[in-house]
Amino acid sequence: MSTIFTLFMVLIMIACVLLIIIIMAQNPKGGGLSGTFGGTSSAQFGVQRTNDFMEKATWTLGAIIIALILLSVILTGKPVQNFQTTPAKKEAPAPQTAPATNNKTTVPATPAPAGK
Repeated sequence: MSTIFTLFMVLIMIACVLLIIIIMAQNPKGGGLSGTFGGTSSAQFGVQRTNDFMEKATWTLGAIIIALILLSVILTGKPVQNFQTTPAKKEAPAPQTAPATNNKTTVPATPAPAGK
């Protein structure tokens, strides 16, 4: 693999980990499980600005990941199609044998006359 591709892969992984952290840190808008079981909303304590930042960070990191993936495909020339490190061996075709013939039965060359 080229070093450019490796660099892009590392950057994509870092962006993905950051996206996971940002998503896990967000408060659910509908209350989530805490709202279902009678938990209090944290919006009372003034974290509305934090939610705006988290939402913008989520969309930004998502866009960065997509851009990095597209750039890695464009700059490396082709996408990774399979992860095999060794080429697959082609199987040799099975030898074809002549079909077995049964010498006991013979087929008449001319059909028997019908209905006399």
